[in-house]
Amino acid sequence: MGDADIEKASLDRIFKQAFVRLMPLLFIGYVMAYIDRINVGFAALKMNADLGIGPAVFGFGAGVFFIGYFFAEVPSNLIMEKVGARRWIARIMISWGLISAAMIFVQGEKSFLAMRLLLGAAEAGFYPGVILYMTYWFPKEYRARMFGAFSVAIPVSLAIGAPLSTAILQLDGLMGLKGWQWLFILEGLPTSVFGILFLFMIPDRPKDATWLAPADRDKLQSILDEEKRSVAATHGSSLKTAFTDPRMAALSFIYFANTGANLGLAFFLPQILKSTGLTDMQSGLMTAVPYVFGTIGGLVFGYVSDRYNDRRLTLVTALIFTAIGMVGAGFLTGSLWAVAFMSLAAVGLYGAKAPFWALPSLFLTGSAAAAGIAVINCIGNLGGFVAPSIVGWVRQATGSFEAGLYFLGGMALAGAITTILVVNQRFADAREPRGTLSKQGA
Repeated sequence: MGDADIEKASLDRIFKQAFVRLMPLLFIGYVMAYIDRINVGFAALKMNADLGIGPAVFGFGAGVFFIGYFFAEVPSNLIMEKVGARRWIARIMISWGLISAAMIFVQGEKSFLAMRLLLGAAEAGFYPGVILYMTYWFPKEYRARMFGAFSVAIPVSLAIGAPLSTAILQLDGLMGLKGWQWLFILEGLPTSVFGILFLFMIPDRPKDATWLAPADRDKLQSILDEEKRSVAATHGSSLKTAFTDPRMAALSFIYFANTGANLGLAFFLPQILKSTGLTDMQSGLMTAVPYVFGTIGGLVFGYVSDRYNDRRLTLVTALIFTAIGMVGAGFLTGSLWAVAFMSLAAVGLYGAKAPFWALPSLFLTGSAAAAGIAVINCIGNLGGFVAPSIVGWVRQATGSFEAGLYFLGGMALAGAITTILVVNQRFADAREPRGTLSKQGA
């Protein structure tokens, strides 16, 4: 074994140790976050009738979460860059868990919309904060796998949350509370408790990790510092980059398309399945099926993207899977065969996240990375406002989810086309500041 092989084996050992210590905590946190975000879809099976909330208002309320998210996202990530990930991510988890539990006090449409808006503001910064946090620990050649492993928390949360949520709904009447109220209590408060534990268990950066040997700690920190200096020397690290680079607009749209397709399906999937004649419990169990496949897709696409150092083809393939799956599910709406196409869509939805989140760090670092990742996520997550609102409106207008699923497929296809056009061989090149002449034109 040569010196290069020995060095590679040493680095793999260090990164594996960091992965084992950090990823379970980050993963559990995101599972809780996503359950608290989408459990309203299961609560709707009973809550909507109890409170007189129609499909259009529910769709708007499901999506208005992302309006609060949008306005709080960038400030949240910039604060995290200043105060440290440990304290800030813990604060996010504690506050959103409490607000999620407070959904039990919703009385009608107005209070429903207000609480969803507050929940979005409270959770803002968690996902982009963790994405940024992982760039503090893992160099770019490892990141797609890390992002892929982290992102499968979404389908796992849905696979777990579906039967869990529908089971909790059966507590209807216990201690005078509705089943949907128990749902918010039992899925919200544990998140706040975990946030307190998180505060004591996560180090900010490798140099703070007492569980790494001093030599390993120094080696890992030096590799990451050198990578940061290299990106900064080529692209700069000012906040301006996060708001003016045209690649940011393209990445924001791609994420908008994928997130819109994702949440447009997630918020309505229990209702889509119940419309086939299933009971509440059967709908919850069947909802888990696509997300089992989504978990596999997230891991496989992350591995392939790093193994072949390819972001473009893996991302395009995942988005096309989503488009085909959504259109097929729309064509078969009302039949359980639609679940097979929803499973294909889930493979694409969660497979896209790993190669996608490896792209921003190719030209962003420092404050630019903190702001840029947050900008992409908050603009992209507006898809989580637009898509559920449209699907809910279409459902109310037509009495069917078919056209809404076609719309979600169109979003994914638009994301794939944008990726083909923008993520090319020159994607990671330095860009001339606007208003300057290139050397060739000087």
